[in-house]
Amino acid sequence: METENAVNYKFMGRSFNDLSTNDDSSAFSDCNSDRSGEFSTASSQSRRLFLACTNSDNSDEFIRQLVSDLGSCSIDEQKNAALELRLLAKNKPENRIKIAKAGAIKPLISLITSTDPYLQENGVTAILNLSLCDENKELIASSGAIKPLVRALRTGTSTAKENAACALLRLSQVEENKVAIGRSGAIPLLVNLLENGGIRGKKDASTALYSLCTVKENKIKAVEAGIMKPLVELMADFGSNMVDKSAFVLSVLVLVPEAKTALVDEGGIPVLVEIIEVGSQRQKEIAAAILLQICEDSVVYRTKVAREGAIPPLVALSQSGTNRAKQRAEKLIELLRQPRSANAAASPSDL
Repeated sequence: METENAVNYKFMGRSFNDLSTNDDSSAFSDCNSDRSGEFSTASSQSRRLFLACTNSDNSDEFIRQLVSDLGSCSIDEQKNAALELRLLAKNKPENRIKIAKAGAIKPLISLITSTDPYLQENGVTAILNLSLCDENKELIASSGAIKPLVRALRTGTSTAKENAACALLRLSQVEENKVAIGRSGAIPLLVNLLENGGIRGKKDASTALYSLCTVKENKIKAVEAGIMKPLVELMADFGSNMVDKSAFVLSVLVLVPEAKTALVDEGGIPVLVEIIEVGSQRQKEIAAAILLQICEDSVVYRTKVAREGAIPPLVALSQSGTNRAKQRAEKLIELLRQPRSANAAASPSDL
């Protein structure tokens, strides 16, 4: 399996080395446990849950009973059990290990294939909350969770889709799972969520795609699924709060020729130049790095970038940016100012 990665910046709390990354879970701190589905404070379930959590022995016994209820013939009992396990795993990190050890993972996975949207949503979200524990990730994947999560990404409620994207992200932090997730059909569905989801769905999809696309095979799948169009649109919309995330996904993708071509075809060069003109320091830095990546081996792309008026804002960046931004800007300016006759023969992407 070939793994490639992006330039040296920070994305969602993680530092990156030049053209390499280190997949630690702290990178994705904004795609954590679910943010919905709480019990009302007066409900009997809430009181029951509180009492169970106040005593460790009671908690263990309560969890075992809930796991047993997941296999009940009563759909109402299944729903209650899934919801309570979901919240136990959300609110108390130590419960994530207890729930997994009690044998909850396989029956929860089976709920993800349910035709009942409420049952499916709670199954997905309980699995997401359990996957926050590193010790559970391999067990969840080996228990067959990937394909049901992809199904939820296709057929679930908006919350189920968002939480399925987060769960797949968590599983993708085990390197061996990335290809399996990509081959399960997840990439086009995540691209669709990136394009058509709500703001949380877009953020969750971009984060999952960023992690999955450290693998070359998944980069190609993402490009073929049409990822470049929503990425360029989101980068162009400074009010979307998605400029940084979209740019970081793009920085991973442009390491393959197919992505460079798609970026140019979707009008990405003017958008990146605009980011260098008016974006934040971090946005300017990553935009310059992306342009440098596409220009290094292509005379045609250099010409396009220069014609968009990139040199003046790059000069400004070379004078006022971070040390790395200055280096990127200076190198890109040098490339753009080279006369065509002084360049090497055009690359295949120029033809």
